Parts: sequence; structure tokens; C-alpha cells
Amino acid sequence: MSGRLRLILFDVDGTLVDSQGDIVAAMTAAFAAQGLDAPERSEILSIVGLSLEVAIPRLAPALDPARQMAMVQGYKDAYMVLRAKSGAAESSPLYPGARAALDRLSQRPENILGVATGKSRRGLDKLLEGHGLQRMFTTQQVSDHHPSKPHPSMIHTALTEAGVEATDAVMIGDTSFDMEMARAAGVAAIGVSWGYHPLDALGAAHHIIEDFGALDGALEALWEGTR
Repeated sequence: MSGRLRLILFDVDGTLVDSQGDIVAAMTAAFAAQGLDAPERSEILSIVGLSLEVAIPRLAPALDPARQMAMVQGYKDAYMVLRAKSGAAESSPLYPGARAALDRLSQRPENILGVATGKSRRGLDKLLEGHGLQRMFTTQQVSDHHPSKPHPSMIHTALTEAGVEATDAVMIGDTSFDMEMARAAGVAAIGVSWGYHPLDALGAAHHIIEDFGALDGALEALWEGTR
């Protein structure tokens, strides 16, 4: 890598942590509260990364807006209860190699780490606290303050906060929404194979990695290509 500042943005659910158990359980509870059967697990996971106000109408398009918004709140309440039972670190464990990769990257002075997530501010704070990552990410973009992915607002704001050009930034995620957001913002994208969308949905990625051990090499290849 050169000495230029680099912004490395991570998605959270499905990329850094595996939260699918609580996501599916909370969504099932939100549907049950409305007297409805929940969608299949794969359908629920297909909307991970979207803001809830966008995700719920996709899963329950026949409901009127008031009931959809009631489901949004029902999901939030159920997720909070589930997280409180076991703690954020246990309910949303880091994927193998994630912490080591973050530690390696953060030790390089040219790297600025950030997150761009569909989580709320409260949800992200609880997760970072649970894993002791409160000081890891310089820029933190959450659903409270932005349009839902794949709108590029999160990345644009992160670039501004970090003082980094789009050509010196990368988005790392597991969903088509992450890849499309990166493309819309004009930044490179690295897809991960272990998340919630199938690999064929990550067509906009510049690289796809199989584990966190491959991340450093993928970043080197991207940076070399922009010199």
C-alpha cells in the first residue's frame, strides 16, 4: 500500500457478525404479532442489509402501511429482547478471523476503518460494546440517518467524514445491496462468500473472498490497481 489514506468500510450483519438466528426469530415474532405466518428463512435473510422500513414492505407487501410500520416496531422490540437474553457478543458472534483482520488493518496508519450498516444507532452501539469494538471504526453510518441501501448516502457521508476520495475507498459486504451501494458511490467493492446472499448476487464486486485471511491480498490488489 502507498501512504495515502484509505477508507475501508464494512457491512455488519452477514459480513462481520453472524446474526441470522436473532434476525429470523425477531422477524418471525413480528409476523406472528400480526397473525401472519413468517416467510421462509431464505426470504427473510434476503432482505438483510435493507432498512426495516424498506425490508418489511418487501416481505409483507399486502399489508397496509400502518400494519407494516407496526411490524417494524415489533421486529425491533423482539430483537432487543433476544439480544438481552444472551448478550450481543453471543447472539451476533464475529465470523472466524474477523477480529484478527480488523486488528491487522487498524494497525496500518494509512487505513481508516468504518461501517455502513442497515442497523440502527442503538443496535450498532450494543454490538460494538458487546465485542469491545467501540474505538475500532472512525466513521459509523447507520440506518437512522440515511436512505436504505443501495442508496450511496452512507458511503458519501463516510468519505466526507474520513476526508478520503472515492478512488481510495472500498466497501466490504455480503449482499447485492452492499455491492450496488458501492457502485453507486463510485468506490470499489469486495464481496464475502459466507454471508446471506448467494455469490451470483455479488456480480458488482471487484473481488470475492472466501475468508478473512484473504482480505489483505484483495485490498492490496485493489490499491495496486488505483496507483
